[in-house]
Amino acid sequence: MTSVSSGAATNNDNSRSSRSDGLSFTILWSPLPPITYILPFIGHMGIADSRGVASDFQGPYSVGNRGTMAFGKPTRALKLDVSGLEGGAEQWDDAIQTANTEYRRRMHNICCDNCHSHVAYALNDMNFRAYGISNWDMVKLCFLVFFRGRFLSLCGFLHQFVPTIIFVALMLGLTL
Repeated sequence: MTSVSSGAATNNDNSRSSRSDGLSFTILWSPLPPITYILPFIGHMGIADSRGVASDFQGPYSVGNRGTMAFGKPTRALKLDVSGLEGGAEQWDDAIQTANTEYRRRMHNICCDNCHSHVAYALNDMNFRAYGISNWDMVKLCFLVFFRGRFLSLCGFLHQFVPTIIFVALMLGLTL
């Protein structure tokens, strides 16, 4: 696993470090091999708190909230405007912690209750409204990040789409 935070993290919540690259208040996304290689809009999702520390539902009864994501550094991010959030950064962080606590009690299901659901839970808990969405779910998040999320680097873009292009080329080559 790769750290999303700028420093080393330990098991102590107070040791989580802040990010200096502007990932606070973002939905984070990383490729989920090999699924992303076939369907490039499917990947792993997390949510960053007001300090830019990532939280993500990593598997059955497991939520990472130390700044590391289950499938490596995020390659895309969607910055959200929290200025309309009544409780501001504190409400944002509290909702993420509530989602983390809830998802530590849940079995992971790749199709129905997954990392996207964890992020949706946090956004719904804080009554967050953006992009005309007030009731968040995994499908809305999937396509919102796919069409609106920014790539964090050229390598992130290539990691998402080059395997898909190779896969499609191979399939076309086999059928011709």
